[in-house]
Amino acid sequence: MRNIVLLLFAVSISSFISCEDDGPYDDYLVARPILQDAISFKAEAIDVVDPIPIVSSGKIYAYKNYIFVNDVNLGFHVIDNQNPSAPESIAFIKLEGNYDISIKDDKLYADSYGDLVIFDISDINNITLSNRIENAIYNNEVWLANIEYPQADFYEYDDIDYDKDIVIGWEVKTERRRVSDFEERNNCMSCDFAFNTTESGGGSPQPSTGQGGSLARFKIIGDYLYVVDYSDINIFDISNVEDLKILDDVQVGWDIETIYNQGDILFLGGRQGMYIYSIKNPEKPEFISEFRHGTACDPVVVDGDYAYVTLKGGGFCGNTESGLYVIDISNLKNPELKVIYPMEGPNGLGIKDDTLFICDGSAGLKVYDKSDAPNITPINSFQDIVAYDVIPLSSSLLMIGDRVLYQYEYVNSDIRLLSTVEL
Repeated sequence: MRNIVLLLFAVSISSFISCEDDGPYDDYLVARPILQDAISFKAEAIDVVDPIPIVSSGKIYAYKNYIFVNDVNLGFHVIDNQNPSAPESIAFIKLEGNYDISIKDDKLYADSYGDLVIFDISDINNITLSNRIENAIYNNEVWLANIEYPQADFYEYDDIDYDKDIVIGWEVKTERRRVSDFEERNNCMSCDFAFNTTESGGGSPQPSTGQGGSLARFKIIGDYLYVVDYSDINIFDISNVEDLKILDDVQVGWDIETIYNQGDILFLGGRQGMYIYSIKNPEKPEFISEFRHGTACDPVVVDGDYAYVTLKGGGFCGNTESGLYVIDISNLKNPELKVIYPMEGPNGLGIKDDTLFICDGSAGLKVYDKSDAPNITPINSFQDIVAYDVIPLSSSLLMIGDRVLYQYEYVNSDIRLLSTVEL
């Protein structure tokens, strides 16, 4: 009996030492997702209602006499702009999980939790849902990278079935965890999950196709819709919307954020660089070259032989110093950096003839003459406003700020404020 007691004591001591070898431990906040069945959740995620106040202003899109303003993750506001001096909100299209749209021939294409959703807007007062294609852009695993995370030390979501589940919230509890696990996680924040940041022009839009800003992920060119997710170009043949064809994706890289075109050349903005693709065969974009830079949020617009790229550092965007990069693309296979202009916190940008518009965040809207590119000269600045993205139209400039839509009119070589709408 005495030998058995000694054996049990030895085992207990061994177990205690073993546990200590794994330690030390401390209390940490652990977040786990609250899930809902994706089918029932998505069925409740679409509606068309009367105008409501905006929560978080995102991208803007212009089509005919209407402006569409994204309410990040919630849907988009429809604004009647027949009188640019007095725009009027007329509806809100509830579309949860939405970040972007594109329109052609009165068909509005949008994303919702990675699905491609199509609306008929031929009667703007009676907008109807035409189709919803599940996981056409990305599955719910990529959607998880978009959502707002709670404050926590650990995130546990390995058991999610991304084909069936949607994250609708988080439960946060205090649990004991090894200090070494916490330290390892802090040394690899980007290993745990990807963070989200938030129709480019290239001349006047076709009469049947709308126009977005430089932060767009959707782009319609001819009979094709191109949508960039975080690593791929998704391609859709929309020549027959009743029989829309999903074509093969083209893998680009990681952290792809924006898409812009000049003719049959695509320019993709990502946190690691600018990527150039040919769409001479519109169904199979072909890689030409890339321009690499430090990690930063990176929209791009192009005019002639130059690409204009705003790099925003800090926060989730990365550690690169903020600025405007002017890149010579006369040789598409060998893009060459020409000039860097310092900026405070640039977002979107746009071009109208020889005028370059830059949304410099809390530093406001900045206007430059680029006729001597790659050199640019300041013309004007609009301060004491937050500038997020712009769309240069034929006779006016649209700009979205912090829950405010601004509209400017061109006056000779300058612009002046025409109207503001508190969203």
